[in-house]
Amino acid sequence: MVPSAGELSVRMDTTCSSLLRELQHIWDEIGESDVERDKMLLELEKECLEVYCRKVDQASHARARLHQSLADKEAELAFLIASIGDRNLHSQPEKRSGTLKEQLAIITPQLEELRLRKEERIKQFTEVKGQIQKISGEISGYSQRNDVLLNSINGEDDDLSLRKLDEYHAHLQALQKEKSDRLHKVLEYVNEVHRLCAVLGMDFWKTVSEVHPSLPESAPGQTKNISNKTLEGLSQTIQTLKNEKKLRIQKLQDLGTSLVELWNLMDTSMEERERYRNVVCNLGALDNEVTSAGSLALDIIDEAEVEVERLNLLKASKMKELVLKKWIELVEICRRAHMEPDASTAPEKSNALIDAGMVDPSELLANIESQILKAKEDVVSRKEIMDRIEKWLAACEEESWLEDYNRDENRYSASKGAHINLKRAERARVTVTKIPALVENLKAKTRAWEEEKGMPFVYDGVRLLAMLEEYTFARQEREEQKKRFRDQKRLQEQFLTEQEALFGSKPSPNKNHSIKRVQGLRANGSTTPTNRRLSMGGAMISGNFDLTPRVNGITPRHNGIGKDGRRRPAAPLNYVAICKEDTVSLPSVAGSELGSP
Repeated sequence: MVPSAGELSVRMDTTCSSLLRELQHIWDEIGESDVERDKMLLELEKECLEVYCRKVDQASHARARLHQSLADKEAELAFLIASIGDRNLHSQPEKRSGTLKEQLAIITPQLEELRLRKEERIKQFTEVKGQIQKISGEISGYSQRNDVLLNSINGEDDDLSLRKLDEYHAHLQALQKEKSDRLHKVLEYVNEVHRLCAVLGMDFWKTVSEVHPSLPESAPGQTKNISNKTLEGLSQTIQTLKNEKKLRIQKLQDLGTSLVELWNLMDTSMEERERYRNVVCNLGALDNEVTSAGSLALDIIDEAEVEVERLNLLKASKMKELVLKKWIELVEICRRAHMEPDASTAPEKSNALIDAGMVDPSELLANIESQILKAKEDVVSRKEIMDRIEKWLAACEEESWLEDYNRDENRYSASKGAHINLKRAERARVTVTKIPALVENLKAKTRAWEEEKGMPFVYDGVRLLAMLEEYTFARQEREEQKKRFRDQKRLQEQFLTEQEALFGSKPSPNKNHSIKRVQGLRANGSTTPTNRRLSMGGAMISGNFDLTPRVNGITPRHNGIGKDGRRRPAAPLNYVAICKEDTVSLPSVAGSELGSP
């Protein structure tokens, strides 16, 4: 038990009194004088005073230290409260009550608690700022060391309030969103590079590694670089790959077009074409439509170039054959359309020009191909008129058959097939009545075509309108000839009747039979023309006339058949001569009959 101050004072007084009495007793025994005794008591009082002063100074210093410690702790407490920003936790009164040690005992736990809170808050700030620093480094393309980061945080620990922490959190969230957007864009760019490299047949890992090593595959704990430099590098790489893709597509399409043209020219088999199916499958495709892996690889383009060079060499050696083939195609188109091909590109002239080196075979082939295209266009424009010509020719054939049928004296006999010919004759008569209207309509269509095209409509080298005019003229002559023949026959019958009345004799059956044979064609009543040519009704007395188109009095084809074996509309050449011969022959026959006994 610690004694109180009063007890200590009493005990001290008792001890000092006893010690002083013992000192008096010792002095008495020694025989010290009073002066010495006073001197020694004075020293003793002085020493006691020094001890008291020293102790008072020590106590005063201790009190000052306590005041200073209390003031420091109060200032630190106020700073921590202000730094943390939570002033409601510890309200400091205007003046504390109690001794200094009591005040220190009260403030010390509060201070320790705030220190702990500060350390925890600093950790929170360190973590947030560390993430901010890391993401900022990833975005900017560099990373800052941790000691620099801690120094920057410790240097900025004046404001550790929740408000400041929330600001850092908001900034961190914004950076995290930006990082997420950038990472998504980087992945999008990387996928686009992967797709383009797959189409172009390029090394994806090498391509993206040249932009940044972290892009192909990141090491554990390492994220893909999302800096502006990386994004710009990926964008430039994509643009470069797209330009390369466009160039390769254009080059491959040019090669594919050349391959198709060469294949068609040289009749390449489907097995050989199948090897380059991946080259020609993208003809006409847009850039975004070519997505097959390896479809634009350099080895495919090189292989196609080699094939085109090989076919060009082969084409040069087979150019004459190709020119002849195209010429035959042109001739066949013109033959079916009854047109005349351009003789300047005939095989004889073409081969001579090629051998002399006066013309490029490719240009000559292109010229023939252009003529083929023009001929096909002409076929389309001539189709309507050609259809009408076919109808006209068919009607003329029916007219010719009908005339042969009418000359057959046995047409009404009960022979086999007579009823079929009778029905055909009925149909032929209807068709023949439509011929004048058909010819006039064909003339109108032909004139309209010539006015539209500004050129004559030529049929097998002869202008169609001239042929139609010739046909119309010949038809009119035929009708007049028929009329004269009927008049002549009537006069002859009248003359024979008069002779029979005067002399009472009839013409010999043999002679009449010969006349009938001259007038008739066949005994069975069937007539099938060997050539489909236009007939103007045939010979009225001595068989079929030779009917061919005449232009300006010149017969361009013989018997209605040209050099190529094609039929043409025919018109009579010698109606007048035939009529004269018939006029002479008939009276001579009658005269012979009159002179017979």
